Amino acid sequence: MIRTMTATDVDAVLAIEQAVHAHPWTRGMFADALASGYQGWVDEEHGSLRAYAVLLPGVDEAELLTLGVASSCQRQGLANDLMHWLEAQARARNFARLCLEVRPSNTAALALYRKTGFAEIGRRRSYYPAAHGREDAILMERRL
Repeated sequence: MIRTMTATDVDAVLAIEQAVHAHPWTRGMFADALASGYQGWVDEEHGSLRAYAVLLPGVDEAELLTLGVASSCQRQGLANDLMHWLEAQARARNFARLCLEVRPSNTAALALYRKTGFAEIGRRRSYYPAAHGREDAILMERRL
């Protein structure tokens, strides 16, 4: 079941985020996003959070800021299902496109985004902190 993320979900979301991302968001980043009106969702089954996503809505587009799937639930199609659900939410809000940034080293995310219709539209040089210096961000969009 996918539902709106609430402040009471932040600890569970943060646990997933810290487990699956090399440079995770902080508790404060999630709390600030929710308090600022960003759109957060969680995938929950039997009271346990399996995945989450946060979108920053704009005038006619939304930016996917973060997405994660619990390690124990990966490779089951949850991220793909969540991406299609996010697309439906964006269409319902009359957004013209979804956009995101992703590390070139995150090959699993790149494959997911390409599979769900995203295309590369540019790069931000040395955008992300990395283990040895900085890493580019690939900018991607999905026209709706």
